Amino acid sequence: MGPVWTLSGFGDEIDADPIVQIAVLQALGAAHIEVRSAWGVNIVDLDDEQLARLAEILRDRGMGTSAIASPIGKVDVSLPVEHELARLDRAIAAARALETEHIRIFSFFRAEELAADDVRDEVLVRMAALARAAEAAGVTLVHENEKEIYGDTPERVLDVIESVGSDRLRVAWDNANFVQVGVRPFTDGYGMLRPHLEYLQLKDAVAETGAVVPVGEGDGELRETLTALRDSGYSGYASLEPHLTDYNALGGFSGPAAFGRAGRALRTLTDEIGVSLS
Repeated sequence: MGPVWTLSGFGDEIDADPIVQIAVLQALGAAHIEVRSAWGVNIVDLDDEQLARLAEILRDRGMGTSAIASPIGKVDVSLPVEHELARLDRAIAAARALETEHIRIFSFFRAEELAADDVRDEVLVRMAALARAAEAAGVTLVHENEKEIYGDTPERVLDVIESVGSDRLRVAWDNANFVQVGVRPFTDGYGMLRPHLEYLQLKDAVAETGAVVPVGEGDGELRETLTALRDSGYSGYASLEPHLTDYNALGGFSGPAAFGRAGRALRTLTDEIGVSLS
């Protein structure tokens, strides 16, 4: 028997209602969910009562949480450090309520006239502060390579991870986002980032247009990436983030039908390379 990865997905790409989110994910064979929002409210804006209600809904339906998909670091780097530390406090509260150790974060936008090098020091100060808070709380931050943030290319992702130097700051790998910044994900980035790779987010993209497509239908080198992960002993989460009908700087949406198409495309590919999803 081959390796088994744990299937998850961004529930709010399906529907605003967590009950509908869970039903669709379970129909795809998932027993975990990545939580970005519930009832149309972002995860860092849910109060303690809402978090308790969400935890009860998940528990009653036998659903685990793979990660808190926070928006932390999806703000301009000119904001004070305390701004994102306060939001991290809410993400940590969510992680505790929903019983997960993973919190997804980003490495900051910048003004259009600034180059990445211009904001490097300010980015690293903030990322280090977030990592120290994660260490104290016993959670693991997973940095997603998002276009237009500091850590959008493999080289700058590595710079963030190595410069901060915390075992509580790891990589959330996204092939499609790399394609959208002109990177060949497996060819240009996999070898560099594999030692730090903690979490897998799954979508694909077409290099010429940047359009997001189901896994295996774009230029994201998904087959090569997933095969290499299989061969290296990866045994973590595989989280669907399809972005098939709408996406913007703060997130994406697919709806139940398109989300199902994305799930089937992933399972087709993992079946072909001998990886089981559960």
